[in-house]
Amino acid sequence: MPSDAPPSAAAPTPAPDTPAQNTVPAAPPAPPAMEAMLPKDLSPWGMFLGADIVVKLVMIGLAFASVLTWTIWLAKVLELLAARRRLKKAITVLAAARSLADCLERLRRDRSGAGAMVRAAETELRLSADALVPAGVKERIASRLAQLQTAASRRINRGTGLLATVGATAPFVGLFGTVWGIMNSFIGISKQHTTNLAVVAPGIAEALLATALGLVAAIPAVVLYNMFSRWIAGYRVLYAEASNEVERLVSRDLDRDLQERRGVRLSIAAE
Repeated sequence: MPSDAPPSAAAPTPAPDTPAQNTVPAAPPAPPAMEAMLPKDLSPWGMFLGADIVVKLVMIGLAFASVLTWTIWLAKVLELLAARRRLKKAITVLAAARSLADCLERLRRDRSGAGAMVRAAETELRLSADALVPAGVKERIASRLAQLQTAASRRINRGTGLLATVGATAPFVGLFGTVWGIMNSFIGISKQHTTNLAVVAPGIAEALLATALGLVAAIPAVVLYNMFSRWIAGYRVLYAEASNEVERLVSRDLDRDLQERRGVRLSIAAE
């Protein structure tokens, strides 16, 4: 009698292979409110428009100082070049003259300062016509010429003090704007409770723009101040040379006058 065989169990169906999940989850998008607060334009003009009112005032002041620096540069270059040219021409006239009277007519319309020195010397000679000691006349004329030289030095130095002021203070003014802007950036961090660099970086960039403007204003001012100092020193040398020429003409005229007086006395004594 055949025995009943148990039914064979069905083989289990293999499960399909699932690929390993190795992808990194994407970062969550920034909140809409934070995206709205981030600046869209990080150009210099955009950073200026987005800066704090104090930083804006600092930038405007530094931009004005830079414009003032280049205005002074243009005015002083034209002034110094014209003054040096006129003074060299006047020195040539003084060196070729035999007496002070020869220069009065030729330098009547002179604007270099040499004409003023000749007129001052002629005035002192007229006022001291009855003086007995020529040395005293020379001293008084030298005093008048020194006053004119001091006045010319003050006049030619006008404007250079502003260059020194801008060169010395502009970096610190820009640094003040930078400190103020960074301080506002950290205050914004505390208010938004986030340390995201995208939130902090625009404010810091706006603050650093103030320092950049300070350097843009200060560096040309220092360079131009040093350049004008050398030019003005050369102008003073030329002015002193013109003054020496006038003193030589005065001494020459006084010696001639003294010689004429001696000749008159000798002729009277001979008679």
